[in-house]
Amino acid sequence: MSSQLGTVVIGGGTGFLGTALSKHLKRRGYEVLIISRKPGPNRMTWSEMLKNGFPENTTAVVNVAGQNILDPTRRWTEGFKQNVWASRVNTTRYMAQVIQEKDVKPSCFVVSSGVGFYPPSNTVEYSEDGPGGDFDFLSRLCKDWEEAAQLPEDLNVRTVQMRTGVVLGREGGMIQQLIVPFFLGLGGPVGSGTQPMPWIHIRDIVGLYTHAIQNASVTGALNGVAPQLITNKEFAQAFGGALWRPSFIPLPSFVVNGMFGSDRAKVMTEGQKVVPTKALETGYEFKYPDIALAAAEFSKIIYTDEYK
Repeated sequence: MSSQLGTVVIGGGTGFLGTALSKHLKRRGYEVLIISRKPGPNRMTWSEMLKNGFPENTTAVVNVAGQNILDPTRRWTEGFKQNVWASRVNTTRYMAQVIQEKDVKPSCFVVSSGVGFYPPSNTVEYSEDGPGGDFDFLSRLCKDWEEAAQLPEDLNVRTVQMRTGVVLGREGGMIQQLIVPFFLGLGGPVGSGTQPMPWIHIRDIVGLYTHAIQNASVTGALNGVAPQLITNKEFAQAFGGALWRPSFIPLPSFVVNGMFGSDRAKVMTEGQKVVPTKALETGYEFKYPDIALAAAEFSKIIYTDEYK
């Protein structure tokens, strides 16, 4: 029996963000269909999607697919950069192609992008109309990613490009990698720690995707960040404080550059002050608007998985 709310099709729905989003949407009453390289229950492969299109009751299409840019096991080679680009831009193009060519049209198409669209700065604050997209590999990736989602206006499919900051949650991403060293008292800022760190709690980025799906006034670029502007050092202090541990051991920039390559390391050694102007204007209420509240949640010793 199909849901009255319809089906949300999610590309890349098996990762950290996709899994959380799927759970949340199911609990809200949606059916969820994952587009994945591997077949399985409630899944469709990319080739099947291109051939057959979307289910009849599809109400929204979301793409959160993408190779992990900060995979420490992968060197920042031209081949890896091509994988990073293709896993984001090509999958978005495939979904846009299906929306244009097949009979079933969703009401909205929501795709991931990143705050790397904006130039690093310790002073400038970027709302959604800020400049960017043309100064390095990651900014051009975001630009190409967003352009791949553009659809002809006569299709009447609303498009949203979610420019996401660092997603903080216990089940994956940066926190899963840092919880042990911070718990052992070995945590601290990256480099000087003065660089801005645009961030968002996992439950709020999931909430913003849901907000974008359900709210017809949300269109175009949407900054997926918390309203509180913090530095990398302030993040480390909040995380360490929530664990009752010191957090003053820095990770030098040259070590990060050596591990990831200077182009990729910019994600950690540099940052932007990004503000969620459109989210606030369209009525989204943040569950974790400040880093102390967020750190208290994802630092609990006994942790429960709840996406409400």
